[in-house]
Amino acid sequence: MAKEGAVDRERAAARRELVTLVAADLISNLGSRISVIAIPWLVLTTTGSPAKMGIVAAAEFLPYMLSSSLATPWADRFGVRRTSIVVDAASAAVVAVVAMTPWLGFGALVALVAVAGGLRGIGDRVKHVMFRPAAQRAGVQLIRLTSAYDGLARGVTLFGAVIGGLLIDWVGVTRAIWIDAGTFALCALLVGLLVRPPAPDAPAAPRESYFRALRTGFAYLRTDRVLLAMLLVVSALNMMAAANTAVWIPVWVRDVLGDPAGFGLVLGVFGAGALLGNVVFTMVGPRLPRTLVFAVGAAMSGAPRLLTMAVTDHLVVVLVVTFLSGIGIAAVNPLLGATLYERVPDALQTRVLGIAGSLAFVGLPVGALLGGWSVAVLGLKPALLVMAVLCAVLTVGPLLAGPLRAGRSRPAPPAPPPPPPAG
Repeated sequence: MAKEGAVDRERAAARRELVTLVAADLISNLGSRISVIAIPWLVLTTTGSPAKMGIVAAAEFLPYMLSSSLATPWADRFGVRRTSIVVDAASAAVVAVVAMTPWLGFGALVALVAVAGGLRGIGDRVKHVMFRPAAQRAGVQLIRLTSAYDGLARGVTLFGAVIGGLLIDWVGVTRAIWIDAGTFALCALLVGLLVRPPAPDAPAAPRESYFRALRTGFAYLRTDRVLLAMLLVVSALNMMAAANTAVWIPVWVRDVLGDPAGFGLVLGVFGAGALLGNVVFTMVGPRLPRTLVFAVGAAMSGAPRLLTMAVTDHLVVVLVVTFLSGIGIAAVNPLLGATLYERVPDALQTRVLGIAGSLAFVGLPVGALLGGWSVAVLGLKPALLVMAVLCAVLTVGPLLAGPLRAGRSRPAPPAPPPPPPAG
């Protein structure tokens, strides 16, 4: 009885730790969603240049992508929990300075946003690495963790997108960015005070050199064709999403609606669709065929909403298609996340998740620059038409051939041991 009580207490502590980790990550994401709206709008209203909007977005996305993989060997050495606290505290300071960039100029804005992106990249990766052991100790299925987390993140996106547009009207761009800084500080505080993972039972592995550690992570991922195919599709979706958020939607809203609240509305409707889809997927996802669901979700979530903005100025039509695209995206991230957690060995989690994050996000800086360039050269509507076709090719093509088409979505390296049964 005493042993069972100790197990129950350990599981309850792990659940509290998991809830804290997820809450801290979501609070940080809420602030970031506000800045995702505030900073592009700041650039658009102060410079009137879609190309500069793309430059600022790329300045954040590129360091985010690079730090996600290149900083992971150092995170393993320093400790993922300690890394999370330090980078979130530093992010709070940098974003607070970003709030002052209207007086510092465009060059300072680009530099500061780049630093903030680099810090956020490693911060996001190490928190996600901590999810898996906490879930295993708590007896939570990994597919349910990734789907529930994605649903909560979509809810934050919905709320953050709407409140971001409103905050610009209510308190102004500068104060909206200050709120983002506060969310990073709160995130660091929560992890520092409430997350105390147990020390590992096994002795620490011999320390690898920085480059050897990176090579080990890349070597593992290179052999897993299933993960590579999924990451290619997600990278293409992220490329279009970055261009959409950083340039295409703000310009469409300015030209058609002329109200920044419309920017938040479009993003919020997409988040609402994703939230609804995620609720359904959390309940039935473990029983669905993974390859088919991933393929259908990827096809729905990208090209249709670009095509709709290209052919109509009717807000209701755009919102309906955007909502359906949000439903489609609901299964994509949870399936990728669960596949990573299940297939990657414990010792390689930080490195492989970081490298996978970089590959998934490699489309973000490209998309931001592509969005600004396409509008400057082609105009908004022709750019959206061309990119809708390109998005369809990039997201559907990899699913028509290779390991995903063959349905090989689960085998590979040994899965982690199952968690103890609940109750």
